[in-house]
Amino acid sequence: MAIEVKKELEEKFQELKTVIDRYKNIEGPLMPIMHKAQEIFGYLPLEVQNFIAEELDIPLTDVYGVATFYSHFTLQPQGKYTINICLGTACYVKGAQKVLDKLKEELKINEGETTPDGKFTIDATRCLGACGLAPVMMINGEVYGRLVPDDVPKILKRYMND
Repeated sequence: MAIEVKKELEEKFQELKTVIDRYKNIEGPLMPIMHKAQEIFGYLPLEVQNFIAEELDIPLTDVYGVATFYSHFTLQPQGKYTINICLGTACYVKGAQKVLDKLKEELKINEGETTPDGKFTIDATRCLGACGLAPVMMINGEVYGRLVPDDVPKILKRYMND
């Protein structure tokens, strides 16, 4: 089993190396490389950031700075289902915090965390671009709007047996 995991990891780094080789001689290669790295690995652990920095011959702090500045990037493994809950003004005023609290209660995790089974990650955000449906959350891109806390168990149930 350990040999299979190591081989899979080596293959992912080789795929990333191919991406870096394709982009490194164009202007501004860091963002597209980091996006692709996150697609390949599912997140940007320090080992991946360091690999990118070495291959591009830039400081690790440059890669880390981009990874931590942009909310699209994540430094922790994500669950199979990422739940984005909007806490922007319109959503917050209409009860998003109560919806978030119910999510945390049901999944027994806090925002930014992943359930032990690797199924769900809760990510609070400032805007999902659907203010008219406030409060809003998305699960892997599927939008749920006009939420109340009692909606949460029913919505989660759709994903539990998958």
